[in-house]
Amino acid sequence: MNNPTVSVITPSYNQSRYLEQTLRSVLMQDYPNLEYFVIDGGSTDSSVEIIRQYERQLTGWVSEKDQGQAEAINKGFRRAGGEIIAWLNSDDLYQPGAIQKAVETFQKYPAAGLVYGNVLSIDENSKSFNLQTFKPITLVDLMSFNIISQPAVFMRRAVLEQAGWLDLSFHLLLDHQLWLRMAQLAPLIYIPETLAAARYHAEAKNLARTAEFGREAFQIVEWMRADPALAPIFQQNQHRILAGAHRLDAFYLLDGGYYGAALGSYGRAFGLRPGTALKEWHRIVFAALGLMGLAGLRGGYAWLKTAFFRSLR
Repeated sequence: MNNPTVSVITPSYNQSRYLEQTLRSVLMQDYPNLEYFVIDGGSTDSSVEIIRQYERQLTGWVSEKDQGQAEAINKGFRRAGGEIIAWLNSDDLYQPGAIQKAVETFQKYPAAGLVYGNVLSIDENSKSFNLQTFKPITLVDLMSFNIISQPAVFMRRAVLEQAGWLDLSFHLLLDHQLWLRMAQLAPLIYIPETLAAARYHAEAKNLARTAEFGREAFQIVEWMRADPALAPIFQQNQHRILAGAHRLDAFYLLDGGYYGAALGSYGRAFGLRPGTALKEWHRIVFAALGLMGLAGLRGGYAWLKTAFFRSLR
């Protein structure tokens, strides 16, 4: 088919400040065969009123209590009928033409299980402060916690179904664990264009729960170590993978102001694989400054984000 059905799911809970912008970014896509589902977790703000304003343009929506983001997205997966599936959180945005570009890439690479692109970083007022650019990655790259940005990811339904839905035991790195399962089954294809915008604000998980990311990273480590398909690859690349987990932990700890803990994680990454830690030498310096009470010398938040994502390339 020239225009295969694309299903987009937006999980949401008490995100009325940003929800309408998200809805409009999906509904205004120039793509003729789109399903759109909004799965609300029983919001107590004005989210339902906003959803009702757009319900004639939606394929379906619900507002009911759930166990969190993963369960909400899985509800959407079960409803979705598209050959291509994606989810867009209720504070993020698609860029114009994003869906069309994803479809064209799947058509160009019929073996692809997942495609992904670049992502703008925006603040609570939708002002961009960074462009997250990525590159083609391998399964080992993913296992080593080289990330791709979820808002710009589109999945082939057949591969998603074979990999299985999101694991409800993950709350922060739920997307990364899914990519790992899908990457075992089919290639991941990078689109060198900006497909989405990820919003950074005080309530977002990547800022509000920084101390918890490392815990989930090492939960994924143990899962990889035990997975029959991944275990041999893990053993061959153990130092690289563990260093990557410590680096990810250090990054989020530093963002949360846990300077000593961040330095400790960087130290463990260095001990396992020096190059992994030294890619973030600037952040190691900032962690040391913070520990000395000189956090004000760290420089702008936007610069730090830019430096981090460049270091992952």
